[in-house]
Amino acid sequence: MLKAYSVTNIMINIVLFGPPGSGKGTQAQNLIEKFNLKQISTGDLFRFNMKNDTELGKLAKSYIDKGELVPDQVTTDMLIDEIRKPSDAAGFIFDGYPRTAVQTEALERIVKEELNDEIDVCLSLVVEDTILVERLLKRGEISGRSDDSNVEIIENRIKEYYTKTAEVAELYKQQGKYVEINGVGDINEISEKLFAEVEKVK
Repeated sequence: MLKAYSVTNIMINIVLFGPPGSGKGTQAQNLIEKFNLKQISTGDLFRFNMKNDTELGKLAKSYIDKGELVPDQVTTDMLIDEIRKPSDAAGFIFDGYPRTAVQTEALERIVKEELNDEIDVCLSLVVEDTILVERLLKRGEISGRSDDSNVEIIENRIKEYYTKTAEVAELYKQQGKYVEINGVGDINEISEKLFAEVEKVK
């Protein structure tokens, strides 16, 4: 059992990166338990707002129904709403956001204005493509997910991930906040490496 981090008035704000199959979901959960964080996933935000028919959900759906991309501002407003919800968390993990340079700047502004804080570190799980493909194919056998059963689709998803995150990674590198962690090996050992990086920034 992972020992929980004592809640202080010091907040920890993490951007978590990891391609499909990198184990990001598992490691996010371990970071949440260890440091008492709240995870904000853009995928979850969209699902919540659309399912609950919020104004932002309706707005997002109007674009999706037309086959258009949802504007950054809609996603950003969902993020602000989520941050403003009462919570006893000692910080946040941002998952799936930011994906572009514009979103990176927006997130920095939000964290500064809403939390009077900043992003402390961008943690990126690194796994070789061949291992990612193997992991996802194995997951597909168990889950039956079609997007985890086709090598070509898997490779495209991985490629898309790298394309999307490249400019964001570069911005955090320039700030000295970008840290790569080897995502291959024992799950607990990988967690300990992530924990050590978080401990450095607070």
